[in-house]
This record gives sequence, C-alpha cells and structure tokens, in this order.
Amino acid sequence: MEFIADILLVAGALGAGFYCFILAKRLTRFNDLEKGVGGAVAVLSAQVDDLSKALNQAQSVSGESTEALADLTHRAEAVAQRLELMMASMHDLSEEPTKGEPEKSTPVSEEPAPPASAERQTEPMFMRHSSDRKGAA
Repeated sequence: MEFIADILLVAGALGAGFYCFILAKRLTRFNDLEKGVGGAVAVLSAQVDDLSKALNQAQSVSGESTEALADLTHRAEAVAQRLELMMASMHDLSEEPTKGEPEKSTPVSEEPAPPASAERQTEPMFMRHSSDRKGAA
C-alpha cells in the first residue's frame, strides 16, 4: 500500500512539474516584447508619447494663432473706427464750390432713384450704424 501511495505521489509531483513548465512557457510568451501583451503595452506607450507630443505642438500652434487673430481683430477695429471718422468728416465737407473753383455739373441719370430702403441695404454697414446713431440722437 505504501508503494502505491509513493507512485501516486511521484506521479502527482511530475504532473505538477509539467503543469508549472507549461505555465512558465505561456507566461514568457505573454510577456514577450515582440508578440505578446508586453509588446502591445510597449507599442501603446510609444503611441501615447507621440500623441502627447502632437497635442502639445497643436496647443502651442493654436495659441499662436489665437494671438495673431486677436491682434488682427484689434487692428481691424482700429481701421474701422478710422474709416468711420473719415466718412463722417467727408459728410461734413460742404458741397458748395469755393470762390476760385468752377461749379461742376452733376450728370442727370436716366434711371429713377431707388427707394430709401434699397439705399439703406446697399450702403456699407458702418455707414448704416452711424446714420442710425445720428437719427437716434
């Protein structure tokens, strides 16, 4: 009876050893940097690094673009204000000729003048706003 128990004990030990050997092979394949999960983790880590670099670069470029757009917007607003002042000063000029200048004849158009609402739609936006302000005052 002891002999059979020893044989079963040796068989169990050999089975456990074989099972451990197979598990060790599977674990090395699992952690293999070329084909296994370890390789996938390494590739994903490299991709995360590349994406974070690209994101930082995109953020810096968008920040520069935002600053450039803000500068252009401020310049455009300043130019618009100067144009409004120029247009307002042109309206202040008298249409009567001075003493030394001959009178200019205005050409007579064959088409009737468009209604006031059509003129209002075709005139530039800054003129429309300035005329609204004058009318409201």
